[in-house]
Amino acid sequence: MLKEFKEFALRGNVLDMAVGIIIGAAFGKIVSSFVSDILMPPVGLLVGKVDFSSLFIDLSGNTHPTLAAAKAAGAATINYGLFLSIVLDFLIVAFVIFLLIKQVNRMGRQPEAPLAAPTTQACPHCFSNIHLKATRCAYCTSAI
Repeated sequence: MLKEFKEFALRGNVLDMAVGIIIGAAFGKIVSSFVSDILMPPVGLLVGKVDFSSLFIDLSGNTHPTLAAAKAAGAATINYGLFLSIVLDFLIVAFVIFLLIKQVNRMGRQPEAPLAAPTTQACPHCFSNIHLKATRCAYCTSAI
């Protein structure tokens, strides 16, 4: 059983998948940082100096100045600002993966071979396939 597990684990597909998962996790962190640290501050500035990470609805009925204060008080909150940031993260990652797969598919396509000219024709008498240069049918012996 150990030998079978070793063969499974060292198979190319499993290793490729593991590398893809590790790179995907690192790429996700990069995109999250891009969205929260670079993209959302200017968007918040354009919208009216809003910090999206601090947008929340307090369900406890009390008012708290920040999300951190609400969490420290143990209040139930709906954090729609963080949700918007995560949705934007997802959309960017999905779009980049779409572009990457589109390019890989474009590079992996083999050009279609041109259609070869026909080398046979149908005999007008017996409709058997014969060579184009034949002068007599090999099946019914009629002259072509």
